[in-house]
Amino acid sequence: MVPVAAPTHSFCVHLPAVANFKLKVKMKFVVKAWSTNGSRARRGKLNMDGLEVDTPCLLLATRKGLPHFITPDLLHSLHPTARAMQISPLHFWDCPSPSTVEAIGGVHGMLSMPEYGFIAIPRDSVSCIPDPGRSTKFGASFETPFGHRMAKPVQYMESICALKPSLWSSLPDEVPSWVSDKRNRISVDRTTRWLDDCLAMQPTGSESALGAVVGGTSIEQRERSASEVASRNVAGFWLAGFGLGESIDDRPALLDAIMRILPEGKPRHISGLGLPVEVLQGVAAGIDLFDSTYPYLLTMGGYAMIFPFNMEDKLFDNKASNVEVSDIGTDSVKINLRATIYRNDASPIMQSCSCYTCQKHTKAYINHLLNTHEMLAQTLLEIHNTHHYLQFFEAVRHAINVNNFNMFSSWFVKHSGSNL
Repeated sequence: MVPVAAPTHSFCVHLPAVANFKLKVKMKFVVKAWSTNGSRARRGKLNMDGLEVDTPCLLLATRKGLPHFITPDLLHSLHPTARAMQISPLHFWDCPSPSTVEAIGGVHGMLSMPEYGFIAIPRDSVSCIPDPGRSTKFGASFETPFGHRMAKPVQYMESICALKPSLWSSLPDEVPSWVSDKRNRISVDRTTRWLDDCLAMQPTGSESALGAVVGGTSIEQRERSASEVASRNVAGFWLAGFGLGESIDDRPALLDAIMRILPEGKPRHISGLGLPVEVLQGVAAGIDLFDSTYPYLLTMGGYAMIFPFNMEDKLFDNKASNVEVSDIGTDSVKINLRATIYRNDASPIMQSCSCYTCQKHTKAYINHLLNTHEMLAQTLLEIHNTHHYLQFFEAVRHAINVNNFNMFSSWFVKHSGSNL
Protein backbone atom coordinates (compact mmCIF):
# COMPACT_ATOMS: atom_id res chain seq x y z
CA MET A 1 0.00 0.00 0.00
CA VAL A 2 1.41 3.39 -1.04
CA PRO A 3 1.42 5.90 1.85
CA VAL A 4 -0.20 9.27 1.22
CA ALA A 5 0.26 12.59 2.92
CA ALA A 6 -1.71 13.05 6.10
CA PRO A 7 -4.71 15.39 5.79
CA THR A 8 -4.60 18.66 7.68
CA HIS A 9 -7.37 19.49 10.14
CA SER A 10 -8.46 22.96 11.16
CA PHE A 11 -7.73 21.88 14.75
CA CYS A 12 -4.04 22.27 13.96
CA VAL A 13 -4.08 25.15 11.49
CA HIS A 14 -4.63 27.64 14.30
CA LEU A 15 -1.54 26.53 16.22
CA PRO A 16 1.43 28.23 14.54
CA ALA A 17 3.51 28.31 17.72
CA VAL A 18 3.49 24.53 18.01
CA ALA A 19 3.93 23.98 14.28
CA ASN A 20 7.17 25.96 14.35
CA PHE A 21 8.92 22.98 15.97
CA LYS A 22 10.50 20.56 13.51
CA LEU A 23 11.95 17.14 14.14
CA LYS A 24 14.74 16.09 11.82
CA VAL A 25 15.54 12.45 12.40
CA LYS A 26 16.76 10.13 9.68
CA MET A 27 15.34 6.65 10.11
CA LYS A 28 15.90 3.60 7.94
CA PHE A 29 14.66 0.06 8.49
CA VAL A 30 15.72 -3.02 6.52
CA VAL A 31 14.55 -6.62 6.96
CA LYS A 32 17.59 -8.92 6.86
CA ALA A 33 16.08 -12.37 7.41
CA TRP A 34 12.67 -14.06 7.57
CA SER A 35 11.47 -17.21 9.26
CA THR A 36 10.11 -19.60 6.63
CA ASN A 37 8.54 -22.13 8.97
CA GLY A 38 5.02 -20.80 9.27
CA SER A 39 5.62 -17.61 11.28
CA ARG A 40 6.19 -13.96 10.41
CA ALA A 41 9.31 -13.72 12.58
CA ARG A 42 11.94 -11.52 11.01
CA ARG A 43 15.31 -10.03 11.78
CA GLY A 44 16.00 -6.47 10.77
CA LYS A 45 18.26 -3.48 11.25
CA LEU A 46 16.91 -0.13 12.40
CA ASN A 47 19.06 2.93 11.79
CA MET A 48 18.17 6.05 13.79
CA ASP A 49 20.46 8.97 12.96
CA GLY A 50 23.44 6.66 12.59
CA LEU A 51 22.61 4.43 15.57
CA GLU A 52 22.08 0.89 14.31
CA VAL A 53 19.86 -1.46 16.30
CA ASP A 54 19.31 -5.13 15.45
CA THR A 55 15.72 -6.31 15.71
CA PRO A 56 13.79 -7.94 17.33
CA CYS A 57 15.02 -5.57 20.01
CA LEU A 58 14.33 -4.84 23.66
CA LEU A 59 13.84 -1.17 24.50
CA LEU A 60 15.02 -0.50 28.03
CA ALA A 61 12.24 0.75 30.30
CA THR A 62 13.18 4.12 31.78
CA ARG A 63 12.15 6.78 34.22
CA LYS A 64 12.87 10.19 32.66
CA GLY A 65 15.20 8.60 30.15
CA LEU A 66 17.26 6.32 32.40
CA PRO A 67 16.69 2.76 33.67
CA HIS A 68 15.17 2.80 37.13
CA PHE A 69 18.30 1.84 39.10
CA ILE A 70 21.16 2.05 36.60
CA THR A 71 23.17 5.25 36.24
CA PRO A 72 24.59 6.34 32.85
CA ASP A 73 28.13 5.27 33.75
CA LEU A 74 26.88 1.70 34.28
CA LEU A 75 24.92 1.37 31.04
CA HIS A 76 27.97 0.10 29.18
CA SER A 77 28.07 -2.88 31.55
CA LEU A 78 24.65 -4.13 30.46
CA HIS A 79 25.19 -5.43 26.95
CA PRO A 80 26.66 -4.18 23.64
CA THR A 81 23.11 -3.93 22.23
CA ALA A 82 21.72 -1.86 25.14
CA ARG A 83 21.49 1.32 23.08
CA ALA A 84 17.73 1.86 22.67
CA MET A 85 15.49 3.32 25.38
CA GLN A 86 11.75 3.78 25.72
CA ILE A 87 10.69 7.09 27.27
CA SER A 88 7.30 8.50 28.19
CA PRO A 89 6.82 12.22 27.43
CA LEU A 90 4.48 12.34 30.44
CA HIS A 91 7.50 11.91 32.72
CA PHE A 92 8.74 15.35 31.64
CA TRP A 93 5.54 17.34 31.95
CA ASP A 94 6.12 18.81 35.41
CA CYS A 95 9.85 19.49 35.30
CA PRO A 96 11.83 20.63 33.41
CA SER A 97 9.67 22.74 31.10
CA PRO A 98 9.52 21.99 27.34
CA SER A 99 11.40 25.19 26.54
CA THR A 100 14.21 24.19 28.92
CA VAL A 101 14.43 20.67 27.50
CA GLU A 102 14.52 22.03 23.95
CA ALA A 103 17.19 24.62 24.82
CA ILE A 104 19.59 21.97 26.12
CA GLY A 105 19.21 19.74 23.08
CA GLY A 106 16.23 17.51 23.87
CA VAL A 107 16.47 14.26 25.77
CA HIS A 108 19.87 13.41 24.23
CA GLY A 109 21.39 16.70 25.40
CA MET A 110 19.67 16.69 28.78
CA LEU A 111 21.09 13.25 29.63
CA SER A 112 24.39 13.76 27.74
CA MET A 113 23.71 10.55 25.84
CA PRO A 114 23.94 11.38 22.12
CA GLU A 115 24.97 7.82 21.26
CA TYR A 116 21.67 6.30 22.45
CA GLY A 117 18.31 6.04 20.73
CA PHE A 118 15.15 7.19 22.51
CA ILE A 119 11.69 6.11 21.40
CA ALA A 120 8.83 8.12 22.91
CA ILE A 121 5.63 6.26 23.79
CA PRO A 122 2.91 7.80 26.02
CA ARG A 123 2.46 4.84 28.40
CA ASP A 124 5.24 3.14 30.33
CA SER A 125 3.27 0.23 31.90
CA VAL A 126 4.67 1.05 35.37
CA SER A 127 3.58 4.51 36.44
CA CYS A 128 1.82 6.10 33.42
CA ILE A 129 -1.20 3.90 32.76
CA PRO A 130 -4.05 4.69 30.31
CA ASP A 131 -7.29 5.72 32.02
CA PRO A 132 -9.85 5.25 29.22
CA GLY A 133 -12.78 6.06 31.48
CA ARG A 134 -11.67 9.70 31.63
CA SER A 135 -10.51 10.07 28.02
CA THR A 136 -12.55 12.45 25.89
CA LYS A 137 -12.62 13.63 22.31
CA PHE A 138 -10.12 16.30 23.33
CA GLY A 139 -7.37 14.00 24.63
CA ALA A 140 -6.24 10.76 26.25
CA SER A 141 -6.26 10.31 30.01
CA PHE A 142 -3.47 8.73 32.07
CA GLU A 143 -2.89 7.88 35.72
CA THR A 144 0.61 9.08 36.59
CA PRO A 145 2.74 9.50 39.75
CA PHE A 146 1.71 13.17 39.59
CA GLY A 147 -2.00 12.31 39.54
CA HIS A 148 -4.48 12.28 36.70
CA ARG A 149 -3.23 13.79 33.43
CA MET A 150 -5.14 14.66 30.26
CA ALA A 151 -2.86 14.51 27.22
CA LYS A 152 -4.14 16.63 24.34
CA PRO A 153 -2.47 16.45 20.91
CA VAL A 154 -1.16 20.02 21.18
CA GLN A 155 0.45 19.52 24.57
CA TYR A 156 1.72 16.08 23.61
CA MET A 157 3.40 17.34 20.45
CA GLU A 158 4.93 20.28 22.31
CA SER A 159 6.62 17.75 24.58
CA ILE A 160 7.69 15.57 21.62
CA CYS A 161 9.19 18.55 19.81
CA ALA A 162 11.11 19.59 22.93
CA LEU A 163 12.44 16.08 23.66
CA LYS A 164 13.48 15.42 20.04
CA PRO A 165 13.36 11.61 20.40
CA SER A 166 14.74 9.28 17.74
CA LEU A 167 11.22 7.95 17.11
CA TRP A 168 7.87 8.96 18.58
CA SER A 169 4.37 7.57 18.52
CA SER A 170 1.16 9.43 17.89
CA LEU A 171 -1.28 9.88 20.77
CA PRO A 172 -3.60 6.85 21.18
CA ASP A 173 -6.93 6.29 22.90
CA GLU A 174 -6.11 2.92 24.46
CA VAL A 175 -8.95 0.84 25.91
CA PRO A 176 -9.01 -2.40 27.94
CA SER A 177 -10.35 -5.68 26.65
CA TRP A 178 -13.75 -5.46 28.33
CA VAL A 179 -15.12 -2.29 26.68
CA SER A 180 -18.07 -2.33 24.30
CA ASP A 181 -17.91 -2.39 20.50
CA LYS A 182 -19.06 1.22 20.49
CA ARG A 183 -16.17 2.26 22.73
CA ASN A 184 -13.73 0.41 20.45
CA ARG A 185 -15.07 2.31 17.44
CA ILE A 186 -14.69 5.60 19.29
CA SER A 187 -11.13 4.62 20.22
CA VAL A 188 -10.22 4.08 16.56
CA ASP A 189 -11.90 7.31 15.46
CA ARG A 190 -10.12 9.37 18.10
CA THR A 191 -6.73 7.79 17.54
CA THR A 192 -6.96 8.32 13.78
CA ARG A 193 -7.95 11.97 14.24
CA TRP A 194 -5.17 12.55 16.77
CA LEU A 195 -2.66 10.93 14.38
CA ASP A 196 -3.63 13.43 11.70
CA ASP A 197 -3.39 16.25 14.22
CA CYS A 198 0.08 15.16 15.35
CA LEU A 199 1.36 14.83 11.79
CA ALA A 200 -0.10 18.21 10.82
CA MET A 201 1.71 19.85 13.72
CA GLN A 202 4.94 18.12 12.70
CA PRO A 203 4.99 18.08 8.88
CA THR A 204 8.68 17.14 8.65
CA GLY A 205 8.46 14.75 11.59
CA SER A 206 6.60 11.95 9.82
CA GLU A 207 10.01 10.46 9.04
CA SER A 208 10.24 9.52 12.73
CA ALA A 209 6.55 9.05 13.57
CA LEU A 210 5.03 5.73 14.62
CA GLY A 211 1.31 5.62 13.92
CA ALA A 212 -0.70 4.14 16.80
CA VAL A 213 -2.92 1.15 15.99
CA VAL A 214 -5.79 0.54 18.44
CA GLY A 215 -9.11 -1.31 18.48
CA GLY A 216 -9.08 -3.31 21.72
CA THR A 217 -10.03 -6.96 21.28
CA SER A 218 -12.22 -6.30 18.23
CA ILE A 219 -10.65 -7.80 15.11
CA GLU A 220 -12.85 -5.60 12.94
CA GLN A 221 -11.71 -2.41 14.68
CA ARG A 222 -8.07 -3.52 14.74
CA GLU A 223 -8.23 -4.02 10.98
CA ARG A 224 -9.90 -0.64 10.48
CA SER A 225 -7.30 1.11 12.61
CA ALA A 226 -4.42 -0.65 10.84
CA SER A 227 -5.83 0.36 7.44
CA GLU A 228 -6.20 3.99 8.50
CA VAL A 229 -2.67 4.22 9.90
CA ALA A 230 -1.10 2.35 6.97
CA SER A 231 -2.55 4.96 4.60
CA ARG A 232 -0.75 7.79 6.42
CA ASN A 233 2.81 8.93 5.81
CA VAL A 234 4.41 7.44 8.91
CA ALA A 235 7.81 5.84 9.51
CA GLY A 236 6.43 2.83 11.35
CA PHE A 237 3.71 1.56 13.62
CA TRP A 238 3.01 1.28 17.34
CA LEU A 239 0.60 -1.48 18.29
CA ALA A 240 -1.16 0.14 21.23
CA GLY A 241 -3.77 -1.24 23.60
CA PHE A 242 -2.13 -4.61 24.28
CA GLY A 243 -1.46 -5.89 27.79
CA LEU A 244 -4.74 -4.35 28.98
CA GLY A 245 -6.70 -7.46 29.80
CA GLU A 246 -6.72 -9.57 26.65
CA SER A 247 -5.80 -13.22 27.11
CA ILE A 248 -2.62 -14.66 25.66
CA ASP A 249 -4.78 -17.09 23.66
CA ASP A 250 -6.81 -14.32 22.02
CA ARG A 251 -3.78 -12.23 21.11
CA PRO A 252 -2.53 -14.16 18.01
CA ALA A 253 -5.76 -13.52 16.10
CA LEU A 254 -5.56 -9.79 16.88
CA LEU A 255 -1.91 -9.57 15.85
CA ASP A 256 -2.57 -11.54 12.65
CA ALA A 257 -5.42 -9.22 11.69
CA ILE A 258 -3.11 -6.21 12.05
CA MET A 259 -0.07 -7.71 10.35
CA ARG A 260 -2.01 -8.72 7.25
CA ILE A 261 -2.60 -5.01 6.62
CA LEU A 262 0.58 -3.24 7.70
CA PRO A 263 3.32 -2.89 5.06
CA GLU A 264 6.34 -5.10 5.63
CA GLY A 265 9.02 -2.49 5.04
CA LYS A 266 8.38 -0.44 8.18
CA PRO A 267 9.20 -1.25 11.83
CA ARG A 268 6.50 -2.35 14.27
CA HIS A 269 6.64 -1.60 17.98
CA ILE A 270 4.39 -3.04 20.69
CA SER A 271 3.75 -2.31 24.37
CA GLY A 272 2.25 -4.63 26.94
CA LEU A 273 4.05 -7.85 25.94
CA GLY A 274 6.59 -8.26 28.71
CA LEU A 275 7.01 -11.94 29.56
CA PRO A 276 9.44 -14.01 27.45
CA VAL A 277 6.59 -16.21 26.14
CA GLU A 278 4.68 -13.06 25.16
CA VAL A 279 7.76 -11.69 23.41
CA LEU A 280 8.05 -14.93 21.43
CA GLN A 281 4.39 -14.59 20.51
CA GLY A 282 5.01 -11.06 19.27
CA VAL A 283 8.14 -12.02 17.34
CA ALA A 284 6.21 -14.82 15.63
CA ALA A 285 3.66 -12.23 14.53
CA GLY A 286 6.36 -9.98 13.03
CA ILE A 287 6.96 -7.41 15.80
CA ASP A 288 10.35 -5.68 15.77
CA LEU A 289 10.53 -3.54 18.93
CA PHE A 290 9.40 -4.39 22.46
CA ASP A 291 9.32 -2.29 25.61
CA SER A 292 9.12 -4.59 28.61
CA THR A 293 8.88 -4.03 32.36
CA TYR A 294 9.64 -7.69 33.10
CA PRO A 295 13.27 -7.09 34.24
CA TYR A 296 12.12 -4.19 36.41
CA LEU A 297 9.29 -6.14 38.06
CA LEU A 298 11.56 -9.09 38.85
CA THR A 299 14.15 -6.70 40.25
CA MET A 300 11.60 -5.07 42.54
CA GLY A 301 10.58 -8.50 43.82
CA GLY A 302 14.18 -9.51 44.59
CA TYR A 303 14.31 -12.08 41.79
CA ALA A 304 17.12 -12.84 39.35
CA MET A 305 16.56 -14.36 35.91
CA ILE A 306 18.26 -17.69 35.32
CA PHE A 307 16.27 -19.21 32.44
CA PRO A 308 18.34 -20.76 29.64
CA PHE A 309 18.18 -19.33 26.13
CA ASN A 310 20.38 -21.89 24.41
CA MET A 311 18.70 -25.21 23.71
CA GLU A 312 21.89 -27.02 24.74
CA ASP A 313 21.83 -25.48 28.23
CA LYS A 314 20.58 -27.52 31.16
CA LEU A 315 17.66 -26.23 33.15
CA PHE A 316 18.27 -24.83 36.60
CA ASP A 317 18.63 -27.50 39.26
CA ASN A 318 18.79 -26.44 42.89
CA LYS A 319 20.76 -29.07 44.82
CA ALA A 320 21.91 -26.77 47.59
CA SER A 321 18.88 -27.29 49.80
CA ASN A 322 16.22 -29.79 50.69
CA VAL A 323 13.66 -27.00 50.57
CA GLU A 324 11.23 -27.25 47.69
CA VAL A 325 12.21 -24.49 45.29
CA SER A 326 8.58 -23.55 44.64
CA ASP A 327 8.17 -22.78 48.37
CA ILE A 328 10.70 -19.94 48.18
CA GLY A 329 9.68 -18.57 44.78
CA THR A 330 12.54 -20.19 42.89
CA ASP A 331 12.06 -22.23 39.72
CA SER A 332 13.66 -22.89 36.34
CA VAL A 333 13.18 -19.27 35.30
CA LYS A 334 14.16 -17.16 38.32
CA ILE A 335 15.56 -17.37 41.84
CA ASN A 336 14.35 -15.49 44.90
CA LEU A 337 17.47 -13.93 46.36
CA ARG A 338 15.65 -12.85 49.50
CA ALA A 339 15.45 -16.50 50.57
CA THR A 340 17.62 -17.57 53.49
CA ILE A 341 19.15 -20.50 51.56
CA TYR A 342 21.27 -17.92 49.71
CA ARG A 343 22.54 -16.21 52.87
CA ASN A 344 25.88 -18.05 52.74
CA ASP A 345 25.97 -18.83 49.02
CA ALA A 346 29.31 -17.54 47.73
CA SER A 347 28.54 -18.31 44.07
CA PRO A 348 27.37 -15.75 41.47
CA ILE A 349 23.78 -15.70 40.25
CA MET A 350 24.90 -17.62 37.15
CA GLN A 351 28.37 -19.05 36.59
CA SER A 352 28.11 -18.55 32.84
CA CYS A 353 26.85 -14.95 32.97
CA SER A 354 29.25 -12.19 31.90
CA CYS A 355 27.35 -9.28 33.44
CA TYR A 356 28.99 -6.98 36.00
CA THR A 357 26.89 -8.37 38.84
CA CYS A 358 27.81 -12.01 38.24
CA GLN A 359 31.47 -11.20 37.68
CA LYS A 360 31.86 -9.12 40.85
CA HIS A 361 29.28 -10.23 43.43
CA THR A 362 27.72 -13.29 45.05
CA LYS A 363 24.23 -14.44 45.88
CA ALA A 364 25.05 -14.02 49.59
CA TYR A 365 25.98 -10.36 49.12
CA ILE A 366 22.82 -9.56 47.18
CA ASN A 367 20.77 -11.47 49.77
CA HIS A 368 22.33 -9.27 52.46
CA LEU A 369 21.61 -6.09 50.49
CA LEU A 370 17.98 -7.08 49.92
CA ASN A 371 17.34 -7.97 53.53
CA THR A 372 18.94 -4.77 54.80
CA HIS A 373 17.00 -2.71 52.23
CA GLU A 374 20.05 -1.29 50.47
CA MET A 375 19.26 0.23 47.07
CA LEU A 376 22.45 -1.27 45.67
CA ALA A 377 20.55 -4.57 45.62
CA GLN A 378 18.16 -3.22 42.98
CA THR A 379 21.05 -1.76 40.99
CA LEU A 380 22.92 -5.08 40.86
CA LEU A 381 19.75 -7.06 40.14
CA GLU A 382 18.63 -4.73 37.36
CA ILE A 383 22.06 -4.99 35.74
CA HIS A 384 21.85 -8.79 35.74
CA ASN A 385 18.18 -9.05 34.75
CA THR A 386 18.47 -6.54 31.92
CA HIS A 387 21.67 -8.16 30.65
CA HIS A 388 20.03 -11.61 30.75
CA TYR A 389 16.94 -10.40 28.90
CA LEU A 390 19.08 -8.74 26.24
CA GLN A 391 20.87 -12.07 25.83
CA PHE A 392 17.47 -13.71 25.36
CA PHE A 393 16.67 -11.28 22.53
CA GLU A 394 20.06 -12.05 20.98
CA ALA A 395 19.19 -15.76 21.05
CA VAL A 396 15.86 -14.98 19.35
CA ARG A 397 17.63 -13.07 16.57
CA HIS A 398 20.08 -15.94 16.09
CA ALA A 399 17.22 -18.44 15.85
CA ILE A 400 15.63 -16.34 13.10
CA ASN A 401 18.96 -16.07 11.28
CA VAL A 402 19.38 -19.85 11.14
CA ASN A 403 15.67 -20.36 10.35
CA ASN A 404 15.12 -22.17 13.64
CA PHE A 405 12.75 -19.78 15.40
CA ASN A 406 9.74 -22.11 15.67
CA MET A 407 11.81 -24.88 17.25
CA PHE A 408 13.45 -22.42 19.65
CA SER A 409 10.08 -20.96 20.65
CA SER A 410 8.51 -24.38 21.24
CA TRP A 411 11.49 -25.51 23.30
CA PHE A 412 11.45 -22.39 25.44
CA VAL A 413 7.70 -22.48 26.12
CA LYS A 414 7.84 -26.20 26.96
CA HIS A 415 10.55 -25.77 29.58
CA SER A 416 9.80 -22.32 30.94
CA GLY A 417 6.29 -21.18 30.10
CA SER A 418 4.46 -22.33 33.23
CA ASN A 419 6.98 -20.66 35.54
CA LEU A 420 6.99 -17.18 34.01
